[in-house]
Amino acid sequence: MTIAVQTRDLSPLARARQARGTRAMLSGAAAEARVERAYRDRGCDVLATRWRGSGGEVDLIVRRGDLLVFVEVKSSASYTRAIESLSLAQLTRIQNTALEFLDRSPDLAGLEMRFDLAVVEGSGRFRVLANITM
Repeated sequence: MTIAVQTRDLSPLARARQARGTRAMLSGAAAEARVERAYRDRGCDVLATRWRGSGGEVDLIVRRGDLLVFVEVKSSASYTRAIESLSLAQLTRIQNTALEFLDRSPDLAGLEMRFDLAVVEGSGRFRVLANITM
């Protein structure tokens, strides 16, 4: 079922807010696709994208051999702003969601796990900070 939003009935402020949300969603999806391609190019198998558990979402889950990597993708105008946008609470949710993913995937038990932060700046360039902790 498709739900159409009547933008002509929205106030100018609501239309602007809706447009910002749409731009952010598209920008985030493009950043995630860019990072996914990079992990594939490095020989990783993509197991899931935007995997949603009961308490949160993991942007990308990849496997390379005996290593399972849970990736959070952040995009912003600068690397610094992207890095600073990851909070301890969010990292905790990602870790808990990763554990839920493993509970549902017993065949992956025993693999080494790592959490990466992929930060994408406005130009599309990105860096991966491997094995993040706070």
